Amino acid sequence: MTAADRDPGLQPERTRLAWRRTTLTATVVALLAGRQALHSGAAPVALVAVALSALAWLGFLRVAHRRVTALGVARPEQFAARGALAAALCTVALAVFAAAMLF
Repeated sequence: MTAADRDPGLQPERTRLAWRRTTLTATVVALLAGRQALHSGAAPVALVAVALSALAWLGFLRVAHRRVTALGVARPEQFAARGALAAALCTVALAVFAAAMLF
């Protein structure tokens, strides 16, 4: 059996659903961060952190959308290292900006 004969089964569907769940989680985190910043008096540092969080969220959303779209075919291509790095950096950035808003 060669790699070309391999049946991917439901793996692409599960991966697509995982990307959607992760995107939903990042959306909720970004919205809660914005809410926290606005309720804490909207200090300049908090507003910058919210703006950077929104930018990181948009970057993650773009990577996730591209990956979900790529998984829509029977034999999806491998996830590029550049996309994985972008997703990881956006995730770390969201965490850092959220921590900055708390302190």
